[in-house]
Amino acid sequence: MDTEVLDLPLSRTANERLHAMIPGGAHTYAKGDDQYPENLAPVISHGSGAHVWDVDGNRYIEYGSGLRSVSLGHAHPRVLEAVRRELDRGSNFVRPSIVEVAAAERFLATVPTAEMVKFAKNGSDATSAAVRLARAATGRTRVALCSDHPFFSVDDWFIGTTPMSAGIPSTTTDLIASFPYGDLAATEEMLTRYPDEIACLILEPATATEPPPGYLAGLRELADRYGCVLIFDEMITGFRWSAAGAQGLYGVVPDLSTFGKALGNGFAVSALAGRRDLMERGGLRHSGERVFLLSTTHGAETHSLAAAMAVQTTYVEEGVTARLHALGERLAAGVREVADGMGVGDHLVVRGRASNLVFATLDENGQPSQQYRTLFLRRLLAGGVLAPSFVVSNALDDEDIDRTVDVVAEACAVYRKALDAADPTPWLAGRPVKPVFRRLS
Repeated sequence: MDTEVLDLPLSRTANERLHAMIPGGAHTYAKGDDQYPENLAPVISHGSGAHVWDVDGNRYIEYGSGLRSVSLGHAHPRVLEAVRRELDRGSNFVRPSIVEVAAAERFLATVPTAEMVKFAKNGSDATSAAVRLARAATGRTRVALCSDHPFFSVDDWFIGTTPMSAGIPSTTTDLIASFPYGDLAATEEMLTRYPDEIACLILEPATATEPPPGYLAGLRELADRYGCVLIFDEMITGFRWSAAGAQGLYGVVPDLSTFGKALGNGFAVSALAGRRDLMERGGLRHSGERVFLLSTTHGAETHSLAAAMAVQTTYVEEGVTARLHALGERLAAGVREVADGMGVGDHLVVRGRASNLVFATLDENGQPSQQYRTLFLRRLLAGGVLAPSFVVSNALDDEDIDRTVDVVAEACAVYRKALDAADPTPWLAGRPVKPVFRRLS
């Protein structure tokens, strides 16, 4: 692929067709073409392992595959074999399938801190069900979410707190409180500000930085003391931190937790898991008021559950999490070395756990910059690297990592020129990329 010019005529045409029929041109805002430099938003034809090909025939080393969902690599043979075994046996029935028994047993063996599990199709349904269950169990209505975490659900209780709150009544968001990650004192102050009102604390147990020592255990103690439910959103940390999620790695057990993304390696499956006494409120074997927990026509689709079982088996038997960390460490070290060598180490910053790396692009004043992100993404794409993040998959190899570092070095050379000019505009060739959450298009 030419390292100076990347022309995507077929992708541009396909993007126009997408926008004509699909609001936003994609089914997930994070995949929108506004997240990429102008006229450089590849439309994917197919993928294999750690590589994808666009409809113009260009091949890319891919990071953040499927918004972190394809952690084993595209078309993983072990997952596909499990899926194919179910396809000829029927995918959905009027009663539970025996596959649901096996999938639940496999999940609870992998995440032993949970006592019951219910499967769904997307993370939003699982987190919203957890919030509903917490409200029912506590008799309280106010939800406290971590303000430092970017996304919990497409449902009103969360989206109403973002700049894209159009159509959501204030009466919904009036019931939301927030707390900062890593600050137990501020969290306790919030709990005392709303005495006996907080139904739950919901957060990602880990972020771009490790939790401060004692933080998660401190949250556990606060939740117990103030009578609220502790919910871990493990959509990202699940499997990438350990096969049992962040709760398995850090040894702090939430009341409820939600999993998705890596659980199906691209197949649609998510999970709500947690304490039996809470989860059973959404069941039939209790004497209390019934909770409409999760009820999804396609939640137990057999081939997706088969995929989830294969993913869990692969992670455990092949030590996938450890390999993700090793790959991420090699990539982070290489990027930091070439960024420092080009004099942009303070501006192109790699952050996060090795298995879940992201990068920040800072301007000449050290401030986050969408313009410099655009410049950087343009150079990566031209070099055959599709990387809205540096989140690795197990299908990458050392050659992929080394090639990525070489392309990053070329991008850093341009980054340095823009910094010296104190103006990246000449290297953008169009409008800058935009944040997902913004009030106006």
